[in-house]
Amino acid sequence: MINIKERILLHVTKAMLFVLSLSFLAACNSEEGISTDEEEKEVVIVLDDTEFEATDWTTETHSKDADPNFAEVFEDNAVKRLDIVISESRWESMLDDMTNMYGTFGRGRGSFSSDDEDPIFVPAEVFYEGIEWYRVGVRFKGNSSLASSWASGILKLSFKLDFDEFEDDYPQIDNQRFYGFKKLSLKNNYNDDSMLREKVSSEVFRDAGLVVSHTAFYTVYVDHGDGPTYFGLYTLVEEVDDTVLDEQFSDNDGNLYKPDGDAASFALGTYDEDEYVKKTNEDDADFTDVGSLLTILHDATRTSDAAAWRADLEAVFDTDVFLKYLAVNTVIQNWDTYGRMTHNYYLYNNPDTEKLTWIPWDNNEALQQGNMGGSLALNFSDLSTSSWPLIGYLYQDDVYKAKYDAYVQEVVDGPFSVSTIQATYSKYSTLVEEYATSELDGYTFLNSSSSFQSAISELNAHVVQRNSAVDSYLD
Repeated sequence: MINIKERILLHVTKAMLFVLSLSFLAACNSEEGISTDEEEKEVVIVLDDTEFEATDWTTETHSKDADPNFAEVFEDNAVKRLDIVISESRWESMLDDMTNMYGTFGRGRGSFSSDDEDPIFVPAEVFYEGIEWYRVGVRFKGNSSLASSWASGILKLSFKLDFDEFEDDYPQIDNQRFYGFKKLSLKNNYNDDSMLREKVSSEVFRDAGLVVSHTAFYTVYVDHGDGPTYFGLYTLVEEVDDTVLDEQFSDNDGNLYKPDGDAASFALGTYDEDEYVKKTNEDDADFTDVGSLLTILHDATRTSDAAAWRADLEAVFDTDVFLKYLAVNTVIQNWDTYGRMTHNYYLYNNPDTEKLTWIPWDNNEALQQGNMGGSLALNFSDLSTSSWPLIGYLYQDDVYKAKYDAYVQEVVDGPFSVSTIQATYSKYSTLVEEYATSELDGYTFLNSSSSFQSAISELNAHVVQRNSAVDSYLD
């Protein structure tokens, strides 16, 4: 079995050769390519390294013609490795952009605003198992976790990878994929000493029968001019607007929304098309589906003719999926989403049903009591229906409340039973401990084995507490 040092040498050899080539090119060119997915920044791309041959390209590894290889990319029983090689000047451009948005590294504002733009993309090389992917779009990602990490002087930031972001500038990478995947997220396991919450929570959603992103553990090394530096243990997450739609729905032609802002609450009077952010069909100005949901949700028939209200609501919104999601989300305690925060979910207009379907997203804050006032109670009787009507109004309806209660029972009987989850924690903690506890000071949030083991103990106690809470609620 190849040890860690041998794996580093295996992955880095090609990376170092590429860095040397970049150094030569930089001597001949004063500016390098930079891109952004926010038009307002108007960053000009000046190409300096277009002459290269994609020698590692194969249909299976790089082509759009290959089906997504979930077994390779999202293997559950392994910790795999990615190397990201970014030229020094491009790395500095990324850091300068962060400084402009969040302030000086280690002393920034530490908070996220909905007006903040996404960080810039730059071209970088990605290496995996000795194979190179070329001019991959790489940027930092995240909201509060990104701002907070930056302000704390922590460089272990989340990344977004887009493998053909720069295909217009580099024809050699037209429709480049990573084993069939165009986009991937590398989550930094922010505020999670166990490093398990993002992965385990997504598996609970999936085992409950819900659409959710696949996840896997990866160590990430970044070479930004001084050789590969271990950035830490990350969770690789499948992007919803990429293969989740392609693989878990019949097609990807429906509207996909990632609501963010007051409109994401669906409270009366909050309708705002700018906050129902489209991730598909962006050029189509039709927002009828989300508008209809808001209108029907607040229709007077809710109290005068509940059966008619339910029929109208179910014509545009998959209430069964939402109630099952709500049951899982509340049992496992996931505070950083709908009911506490106006973000971290998707809505997809499923072409098969023509109903908006709920898709959970960004689960690193799950499996704990929670911040920002704590997680939602299992009983929503005291929840503000005016602020969170999708939960409050459905819970007030006897038919929907009965369905929710039944799903709550199913969650603790199945995917979130004590025995199931504690076995999962045992398996994954054994798998990742050596990587999670070897992260370097200044790059991460965790440096000791004791804090890791303490976090695992808290997870094991948490599932017992939540099963007892469900028993009390349903008694």
